[in-house]
Amino acid sequence: MDIKQYMEQVGKQARVASRAMARADSAQRNRALLLIADAIEREADALRAANQQDLEAAKANGLAPAMLDRLALSDSAIKTMVEGLRQIVALPDPIGEISNMKFRPTGIQVGQMRVPLGVIGIIYEARPNVTVDAAGLCIKSGNATILRGGSEAIHCNRALAKLVKEGLAGAGLPEDGVQVVDTTDRAAVGALITMPQYVDVIVPRGGKGLIARLMEEATVPMIKHLDGICHVYIDAKADMQKALDIAFNAKCHRYGTCNTMETLLVHRAIAPQVLPELAKLYAAKEVELRADAEAHAILAGYAHLAQATEEDWATEYLAAILAVKVVGSLDEAIDHINTWSSKHTEAIVTEDYTDALRFLREVDSSSVMVNASTRFADGFEYGLGAEIGISNDKLHARGPVGLEGLTSLKYVVFGHGEVRK
Repeated sequence: MDIKQYMEQVGKQARVASRAMARADSAQRNRALLLIADAIEREADALRAANQQDLEAAKANGLAPAMLDRLALSDSAIKTMVEGLRQIVALPDPIGEISNMKFRPTGIQVGQMRVPLGVIGIIYEARPNVTVDAAGLCIKSGNATILRGGSEAIHCNRALAKLVKEGLAGAGLPEDGVQVVDTTDRAAVGALITMPQYVDVIVPRGGKGLIARLMEEATVPMIKHLDGICHVYIDAKADMQKALDIAFNAKCHRYGTCNTMETLLVHRAIAPQVLPELAKLYAAKEVELRADAEAHAILAGYAHLAQATEEDWATEYLAAILAVKVVGSLDEAIDHINTWSSKHTEAIVTEDYTDALRFLREVDSSSVMVNASTRFADGFEYGLGAEIGISNDKLHARGPVGLEGLTSLKYVVFGHGEVRK
């Protein structure tokens, strides 16, 4: 297969399909989503079998445990995919919405209309659920999409692609409205990110290495985040039980996700009480704690304890490893976060309203939380139906990217025969 020629064809088909997707009405797009959801439920056994093929091959190739976790398509993951599609159907359709209308002194009326971006290329690693999440959001927002999943998930992605095409055709939409790149050749990625004539935006979902490569090579604009170095800060005025629950969940709920806590900051006034109790919880999961000198002294005797280095503050572990630091004030905590964070998600545990508001205002990240686990930084949990990715950039979209992040605004003008003088 000539990869460049193949990707050119995929791009041309997507561009043509994008016009039909943009013209389709809300009922037609929702119909496609419901048909896809029904097909996934119907073919759950076939999807699990395809996923098992991928898992066996991945294990044989020595894929890391965190990546195997992402690759696995459990019964609950299938249920979540179906629920996500149906939740997207229930969301208001943003396309065609006109806002900010106002009359100008000349007599014309000016406003803005929400429109699809066009063709969205999505590149992701080892997560078959992204195939459905991304397809669903792109269909609902009137976009065509080109999906390039990781080679590890090729069998499952092919099976899902067949069901997505079935749903599109059943609703009278072009099957090329969602295309899954049917090759594991890495050259396909290089082609996809350098086709601005066919692709309007790239959304990468994967490891730091992948996104760093795309940032260097892409000529198509991207909605992205490079990594997820997320923090939880336990304030001096924290509720002890909330602190234990949140700090444990933020780290141990799942290790291989971008919204998992990687650094724990604890105020000096509460550290002697909270750190030993947290250590008991982390010990059950054999979490390695990389602690600064002050935290190290408090945690002496913990079985999996190491001395933190500066590199630990800048590391996304995606593993049972946690950096721990004792700070003397809210200011020190905020300064540490704004210095070392990847601007993804940060949380404060506190009963002090003033400290909570300062944290919300002054921490420069795409999601900032009070008394909640960082694991909630997710499009599904935010009520977006699903997410196509998370952006820690500041232009166009920031945080979990749902329907509105996949649209743009254009100015519309209503006149009554006015001419400019």
